[in-house]
Amino acid sequence: MITIRKAFLSDLAAVAFLFDQYRQFYNQLPDLDKARAFLKERLEKNESVILVAMENGEFLGFTQLYPIFSSVSLSRTWLLNDLFVSPEQRGKGIGSMLLDAAKEIGRHSNAKWILLETAEDNTIAQSVYEKNGWIRETDRYYRFDLE
Repeated sequence: MITIRKAFLSDLAAVAFLFDQYRQFYNQLPDLDKARAFLKERLEKNESVILVAMENGEFLGFTQLYPIFSSVSLSRTWLLNDLFVSPEQRGKGIGSMLLDAAKEIGRHSNAKWILLETAEDNTIAQSVYEKNGWIRETDRYYRFDLE
């Protein structure tokens, strides 16, 4: 059974491995040490929320959210900056599960919406966002209203 939960510092090695794969998907050179250091700092400073998808102790995917604020609406919002599912785990609904868990983070923090950015040519991810009720704002940006 696949479960979604917040990542802990003790998960750092496994999450950093997925994060490094995610960065490579976006044409970055592999650098596991820098990926680990970056995530460690985010977790230690409470600068992001990382959610992980797991099954039988195996890390299958993750999403990372950063808190942001809207001055106009005087409210908290979130930026879903990263979403990645291991290639061999795709097609199982894990991306949708991570998106649903991100929505819960937003609701529990009384946020107004969640924003995300994707590559213009990432049509598979775009279809997942749209299937899950995200609204396309531009070629690269999507929004999910929580209110």
